[in-house]
Amino acid sequence: MTKLNLTRRKFIVGGALVGGGLAVGYGFLRDGDPANAALTATTMEGEVALNAWVKVDKDGLVTVAIPRSEMGQGVYTALAMLVAEEMDANFSELVVEQAPVADVYANIAVMKDALPFSDKHHEGEDTIGAWGMAKLGQFLGVQVTGGSSSVRDAWLPMRQAGATAKAMLVAAAARTWDVPPAEISVTNGVLSHGGSGMSGGFGDFAILAASETVSLDPVLKKSSEFTLIGTPQPRLDIPSKVDGTAEFGVDIELDGMVHAAVKLSPVLGGTLASHDASAVKDMPGVLKVVPFESGVAVIADSFWRAKTAVEALPATFNDGPAKEFSSGGILTLLEENLESEDSRIYAETGDARAAIDEAQSAVKAVYKVPFLAHACMEPMNCTAMVTDTGVEIWMPNQVPTLIKWFAEKIADVPAENVIVHTPLLGGGFGRRLEIDLVIMAVAIAKEMKNRPVKLLWTRENDIQHDIFRPAAVSRLEGTLGSDGRISAWANRIVSQSVSGSYTARLLPWATMDVPDNTTSEGAADIPYEFTSRLVDHVPVKLPIEVGFWRSVGHSYNAFFTESFMDEMAYAARADPVDFRLAHLENHPDFANVLKQLAKVSNWSTPLDQGRARGVALHESFSSIVGQVVEITVNGDKEITVDKVYCVIDCGAVVNPDTVKAQMESGIVFGLTAALYGEIEIEDGVVLNSNFPDYEMIRLANCPEIEVHLAPSGRLLGGVGEPGTPPIAAALANAIFAGTGERLRELPISRAGFIA
Repeated sequence: MTKLNLTRRKFIVGGALVGGGLAVGYGFLRDGDPANAALTATTMEGEVALNAWVKVDKDGLVTVAIPRSEMGQGVYTALAMLVAEEMDANFSELVVEQAPVADVYANIAVMKDALPFSDKHHEGEDTIGAWGMAKLGQFLGVQVTGGSSSVRDAWLPMRQAGATAKAMLVAAAARTWDVPPAEISVTNGVLSHGGSGMSGGFGDFAILAASETVSLDPVLKKSSEFTLIGTPQPRLDIPSKVDGTAEFGVDIELDGMVHAAVKLSPVLGGTLASHDASAVKDMPGVLKVVPFESGVAVIADSFWRAKTAVEALPATFNDGPAKEFSSGGILTLLEENLESEDSRIYAETGDARAAIDEAQSAVKAVYKVPFLAHACMEPMNCTAMVTDTGVEIWMPNQVPTLIKWFAEKIADVPAENVIVHTPLLGGGFGRRLEIDLVIMAVAIAKEMKNRPVKLLWTRENDIQHDIFRPAAVSRLEGTLGSDGRISAWANRIVSQSVSGSYTARLLPWATMDVPDNTTSEGAADIPYEFTSRLVDHVPVKLPIEVGFWRSVGHSYNAFFTESFMDEMAYAARADPVDFRLAHLENHPDFANVLKQLAKVSNWSTPLDQGRARGVALHESFSSIVGQVVEITVNGDKEITVDKVYCVIDCGAVVNPDTVKAQMESGIVFGLTAALYGEIEIEDGVVLNSNFPDYEMIRLANCPEIEVHLAPSGRLLGGVGEPGTPPIAAALANAIFAGTGERLRELPISRAGFIA
């Protein structure tokens, strides 16, 4: 058993070490690079880049470069609002564009969250771990969208970008009018000088403003001065999605483009042994057959012809080590490892193990969850064109920096000759953080030099060869004190390491066995106060690749911990809400969310016969979310999910409509997994193939969802993922309340329930 001492250690770092706003906003510029260097290459005639985030044209149109991928989460709108607020631009006339790949757009918030151990940086402390990861993120310059980090990371840099752009325009106007800058006001993109009555739009001063030198660490507005942030604003990406002009990866059409379809090893991790290209070479439209490590591709003049040909192509495969594994055996293996002596401790207070072993009436339970697929609505795709000197990529992705690095490597071209375009994403959920598609697409495109090749996976390819959310098993044990509160709590989790698996794919030579905080997130950092507590994790290695799935470790640890909190409440003969509140005396923000949840859901009001409700409370990505699920028990284990109440405290709210929409999205995503989600593996082969056997919630069975915002003044939190973790536990707790049967395994069909 390995104890992670860093989990308990607080490193307070002085302001001088961490740096102020300047370090946050503009500290990522390489020596000698001007602040607008990243956007200069994207400017059109009559347009100037005032910094890396803001362009203004001669007509006053403001364009904001968004360095994060828009996958339906509203990031185009939220980040543009940050710039417009400080710039005092007219938001209704502002446009956005995808930022190029550049170091200045590095996501530092997500790097801090990637610490392999827990610390207190997400609670506002300046820690040495967070500082070190920030410096590493600055050095690597990785653009990434994930971890509900986009607004958290952009909160200062993009507001600074808007403020400096405004200061440059004001300085230009002041010089033109020969008046002090302090006498100029800006409202909705119009600069005015009250004393003289002179006024002008941003476009009147854009060119002159580009030569102005202003502080890169401007004074930002106080929250009380916000006029845009905190107000509901229409999503900037919605009109084009409604009228069909929005461009996703599957929409890419280029001159001379050809299409590729693939046949992959049916056994996970298998490799191509042989294929017979001659069997399809004369089929209509077939241009080339391209073998690669895990399969074979057919390139044709249309996707349908490529798909038809590759399905007819004879091929054999070497199975690989996954052949020895099936779903049932994997869960058994994980459960057996509950007794392992090789674990890592992620949280420890007192001697919980001894207290539980000595107790006469400890409550014990084992929970299980299966592998899950991402099942993005837009199938995986990548269009690549390889020339003798460069590569151009069009790919919906969450990490363009890595896409660029691997395209450069596979095509063997200079880094400066790799161009990555990131269109809109039809869902990401962590799947588009992976680099498997770009590796495959560039390798295939190398065989058709100077022609763009669009690689499109079928839904079967997508589900059967996903990078899955890991299966996991958890044992929870607890004892009650004489006051009816939990006195000892022990939680052991067994699963693969997502971070370890991801790192191995990026750096196959990196076999370091290091801690992975994602394995225990949502378990080691729960807010409930116990006399003694022990949370540890047993890492298990399997020849099945696992990856980041919406809310990562929180997605299953919330189910484990919040279900067991209900079990402990039942053992204490206490109301589940009151029982939780009794363990939150020193956490008023959590208590506030729970109290508001109880109020809006009418928790204390009895339901009609045949109906029941369950509750769950969970923090993830610095946001607290509470949910109540109401169900109807229709018959023998038949249930209908009627309504979900949700309360979130995510700190400062940028766009309330987006927060509510993301809660709804996260609830539907997590509820889908709880009701239906399960990747079934037999002898290394995924048995699921398409939506009929990897079911989704449809409109017909989607519950009513009611979302309430309850900001308490805590630090800024994320919203893309925190809606997902609590829903499975709230559902399971409702099922227990309605049927008396405790559900400890997902999906609910594993216990015989039918949705």
